[in-house]
Amino acid sequence: MERLSFSGRSLLAAAVLLCAISSAVSAQDATPADSLIGYTQFRVNLPGGRHANASTMRAHVVRGDGSAPREVAAELIPNADTWTQFAGWSPDGETAIIGCGWQDPENAAWEEEHKTFRMANGGWTYDMHTLDLPTGKIVNVTAVERVSPYNSGLFYWPNNSAQFGFQALIDGVSHPYRMDRDGRNKVDLSSGADGFTYGFNASSDGKRIAYHKNYQIYLADADGSNAVHVETGNPFNFAPTWSPDGQSLVFVSGEHYDCHPHIVRRDGSGLKKIGDRNGYRGVVTIFDVFDFHGGSSDLPVWSPDSQSVIIARQTGKAETQLFRTTLDGKTKQLTHSKPGTLNYHPVVHPSGERIVFGSTRSGTRQLYVLDLESGKVHAVTDVPAGHGAMWPHWQPRPSVTR
Repeated sequence: MERLSFSGRSLLAAAVLLCAISSAVSAQDATPADSLIGYTQFRVNLPGGRHANASTMRAHVVRGDGSAPREVAAELIPNADTWTQFAGWSPDGETAIIGCGWQDPENAAWEEEHKTFRMANGGWTYDMHTLDLPTGKIVNVTAVERVSPYNSGLFYWPNNSAQFGFQALIDGVSHPYRMDRDGRNKVDLSSGADGFTYGFNASSDGKRIAYHKNYQIYLADADGSNAVHVETGNPFNFAPTWSPDGQSLVFVSGEHYDCHPHIVRRDGSGLKKIGDRNGYRGVVTIFDVFDFHGGSSDLPVWSPDSQSVIIARQTGKAETQLFRTTLDGKTKQLTHSKPGTLNYHPVVHPSGERIVFGSTRSGTRQLYVLDLESGKVHAVTDVPAGHGAMWPHWQPRPSVTR
């Protein structure tokens, strides 16, 4: 399946005081060492299937030059069936978003036997936490006035310092919610009992939202009203993402495992295909053992200037490289790794000067930074064999840590 992975099913959890923080600098002035990268580290080859490995996930941060890697939010792990994931940052970069999940091992065994998720029997919990870096304070914001045992996808509502957005799984259906920063006054933005599905996010001015429901793209006002269905003519449409300027969205459209980046305007008009993944199924395996879920979706991401997107594209029988695709369809290859290498999950730094991405070029799932001007690549993680590091998040407006 596409990205209902553990960056959506299980998100991060964090705590651990990050040294002394001083003299904030803008993203444009930051050096790679100044920018923190949040990510998730875990085992990939333990026997026992998905849960045995997913339950080892831990939220981490590392500096952009690869120095000072550390686990965060370790106190959220009370037992072997609980995990954390790094899920994002506040706009000022001072607060991390951490997902923390737990699964009953008996439920995990049932899922492994039946090769599907079972969420309705009390065998799962998942909550979203905020971690204030200067103080180390952690708050479980989705547990306040709880609406669901499974909550994911927390984000700071754009252009509104008082609210969050998130998704709550209720009776097997994912609903989009808004709530206050303290977790109170949760409001369901769904229209009808079937709710929304996945990919809920808001435009940069906070006035519009996007999501996909039954693999169809919808745009609506911030309160969920005036929903517009984007007619693509394709059965599979997934993960609409707003451009930084709030004027366009990018998503993949086509057939399942044969879908390609498309864009539309803010009002849903102007549908246009802007790239081709050239046979790439768009899914990255996250474990070396059998995973009934199949992996983590690899989706196009915007450049900060809203004029291009970065995608992974197949260039050989068993390899993918990263490409920049402009809105008029021009492409430029960015990575040039050896045959058989997978490059995936690109994330552009707020300055637009570099990209952090995942790659198997060392034989292990590691994270790397590409300088777009020089073309140089350096590793930022060095996890041992049998482990993986995935799902990076650049810190916005990073602070200098000493």
